[in-house]
Amino acid sequence: MSVVEHVREMAAAGLHSNVRLLSGLLLTMSGNNPELFSPSQKYQLLVYHADSLFHDKEYRNAVSKYTMALQQKKALSKTSKVRPSTGNAASTPQSQCLPSEIEVKYKMAECYTMLKQDKDAIAILDGIPSRQRTPKINMMLANLYKKAGQERSSVTSYKEVLRQCPLALDAILGLLSLSVKGAEVASMTINIIQSIPNLDWLSMWIKAYAFVHTGDNTRAINTICSLEKKSLLRDNVDLLGSLADLYFRAGDNKNSILKFEQAQMLDPYLIKGMDVYGYLLAREGRLEDVENLGCRLFNISDQHAEPWVVSGCHSFYSKRYSRALYLGAKAIQLNSNSVQALLLKGAALRNMGRVQEAIIHFREAIRLAPCRLDCYEGLIECYLASNSIREAMVMANNVYKTLGANAQTLTLLATVCLEDPVTQEKAKTLLDKALTQRPDYIKAVVKKAELLSREQKYEDGIALLRNALANQSDCVLHRILGDFLVAVNEYQEAMDQYSIALSLDPNDQKSLEGLQKMEKEESPTDATQEEDVDDMEGSGEEGDLEGSDSEAAQWADQEQWFGMQ
Repeated sequence: MSVVEHVREMAAAGLHSNVRLLSGLLLTMSGNNPELFSPSQKYQLLVYHADSLFHDKEYRNAVSKYTMALQQKKALSKTSKVRPSTGNAASTPQSQCLPSEIEVKYKMAECYTMLKQDKDAIAILDGIPSRQRTPKINMMLANLYKKAGQERSSVTSYKEVLRQCPLALDAILGLLSLSVKGAEVASMTINIIQSIPNLDWLSMWIKAYAFVHTGDNTRAINTICSLEKKSLLRDNVDLLGSLADLYFRAGDNKNSILKFEQAQMLDPYLIKGMDVYGYLLAREGRLEDVENLGCRLFNISDQHAEPWVVSGCHSFYSKRYSRALYLGAKAIQLNSNSVQALLLKGAALRNMGRVQEAIIHFREAIRLAPCRLDCYEGLIECYLASNSIREAMVMANNVYKTLGANAQTLTLLATVCLEDPVTQEKAKTLLDKALTQRPDYIKAVVKKAELLSREQKYEDGIALLRNALANQSDCVLHRILGDFLVAVNEYQEAMDQYSIALSLDPNDQKSLEGLQKMEKEESPTDATQEEDVDDMEGSGEEGDLEGSDSEAAQWADQEQWFGMQ
């Protein structure tokens, strides 16, 4: 057995560090004495050495060695016979045991994608003749074409994957995401469904995700629910994660959290979708749960975007926007297609006053997820923050036309209309339509309450809020109800509502301020006595104390920041 065959055996056995050391030494020997190894042996050594570099994540070095290997292969193709080796046993025929040139090019493309050089990856794979492309090459090409916006080429490659492997479900999702009709995709799998038992669920699965990618959340939810209940797919983690995401898109945060929790119980190591789950928990003020979730995800893997996004949500809702910005950027670095990371970074930039930079991130999120309303909401908030009401109105109208007239799009359009005194009546009509469709939709209730507050119709607002709170409990709704009750002098019940709001979200500053104001008004005599005492003691001390608290808080923030580095 020759030394090259020993290298090949070690590579097959996964002894990458050993292969790297030995092949490196042998290549140096070959460089000093070109006659030592035959061209085919040198080609093998270069490929095995490059593979070991790839395994060590030294992608640029691996590309260099793969390129040298391909050049060596060209030299091989020009000779009909292999030169005998002078330093080893009898050489093998050229065609025997040689690493595939196609596989080498695929590995090079993998290196380029890891280096974020997608154009180079496409170029190397495009150089492989169509008939020689394996399913994994077509799959990689399809994903790269999709990312580059070459939709037609992407569709062709995904279809080629399905032609070779009709049960390639991710290829099916890729086609559906590129607006290929569900019926056309299903027709490509019909033969396999009929020939293999227990695959009758696949056609309904395709139908469900066709609804997902057309933005029809209601029918997608109904189809996946029936798929889960009526088949052997009960308690499937992927389906539960899809349901959770669909409920989130539909604005049903309660059911979304419930499904995420179910999925998490079934698979404690689940990462996919946990960024959305963390965001929902943070919005509800459950920051301790968010922090625990982030720690758990980091223990599973810090090479995914989700843990960074969850920690970023904790920072964002703790009003530590610089920290949230850093964590969002880190998540995007790990996964440039993470919509939740883009939204986190965009929101942090917006709250830091860097609106134009935020707009770029929200637009990229829209490009990646054109059916997600929260991407448009973020962009419209940026327009409103920069007083670009016209741009906000154009965008809201486009969303309304594109995603259809549902409670969410109606509310979004009404939100923009509320910013212009001329369109107040239109906002009222839109909100009434939204609440007719979904009386429990919190964002619509909040905006309608805002409108009634402007008109000083407090009794109507109280009735609206009581009705909305009949079947759900939400911090913001309880707090707004407290504000309305104060306006009609119902102080005791207002205090109760503020207390409920704080029990749901202890960090809600507005509820805390409302409660403190009520407590002061409840005991005016005590307040007067306290003022007299303050006057006797001197008027400068309280301000000094407040300054000390503020300074201490700043130092505490800095300590937290450095502690997380």
